[in-house]
Amino acid sequence: MALNKQVWLNTIVENFFPDNSFATKSIDDSVFVSNKTVHIPNAGAPSGVEINRTQKPASVNQRTDQDLTYDMDELTTNPIYIPNIDTVELSYDKRQSILWNDRMELQKQAHQNLLYKWFVAGKVIETVGSAREAHTSSTATGNRKKMTKATVLALMTRFNQDDVPAEGRYILLDACMYADLLDDLTGTELSAFLASADAQKGILGNLYGFSIMQRSQVLRLTSGKALLKWSENAAATELAAGLAWQEQCVSRALGEVKMFDNMDDPTYYGDIYSFLMRVGGSKRRYDSKGVYAIAEVAAS
Repeated sequence: MALNKQVWLNTIVENFFPDNSFATKSIDDSVFVSNKTVHIPNAGAPSGVEINRTQKPASVNQRTDQDLTYDMDELTTNPIYIPNIDTVELSYDKRQSILWNDRMELQKQAHQNLLYKWFVAGKVIETVGSAREAHTSSTATGNRKKMTKATVLALMTRFNQDDVPAEGRYILLDACMYADLLDDLTGTELSAFLASADAQKGILGNLYGFSIMQRSQVLRLTSGKALLKWSENAAATELAAGLAWQEQCVSRALGEVKMFDNMDDPTYYGDIYSFLMRVGGSKRRYDSKGVYAIAEVAAS
């Protein structure tokens, strides 16, 4: 009787992970990651100017500065066990695959945590496009207003009114919001947008002075515009949200990934690994200027 051949490839199909290049568009505080708390001094109000002063000597005041702080978080992976038999009998390198995937997952969660840190409650601008089905989770129901160029224009106006520097403005959108924005552009606008892309920097195009970036997930908000972390229970009325910022207005502190290992454990008859990473970040301004969330609000 003939035998059918079987073959086991010596490589494994790996998981996909999001683009985290948005984090580099911020002030780097990573040198302070070994500390518990970072202090960011903020200048108080200017002393004031008077035209044709009549009262002399002028009254003398003292400036009061502000102290903005943020703390570091410690992210750790769940320890994972690799039986000795998996290092001997499998056709692919399972150890290498596990270590790579756990490192990438830790980086993914660290950068997601950074987005939570950058979110400023109350600093939200809403989308105004036509209705489209909610996409944040299977629990989310109803329709949401699409992301359009009108919202980018509104953000430009808000930033200009706050005297936020024109250089270094960014918008990060999730996959669906980014697709909606592209769909809203005319043929000429789309051509100009794509021509301004810088793939090496993760920038997909420029619109109204903002460099547009994309990540599979960005932020999720409640119907009241409060932060709803992706690890929290989904809600029917939850809202997808993007983020707009100017690079001098936010901080990142990303530590090195530290690996712990217990090789040839005599009780497990194999190897055990885990990873740790310290992460912090915040808005840098006491007045919260230069940062806005973009909420995809409910539509009828």
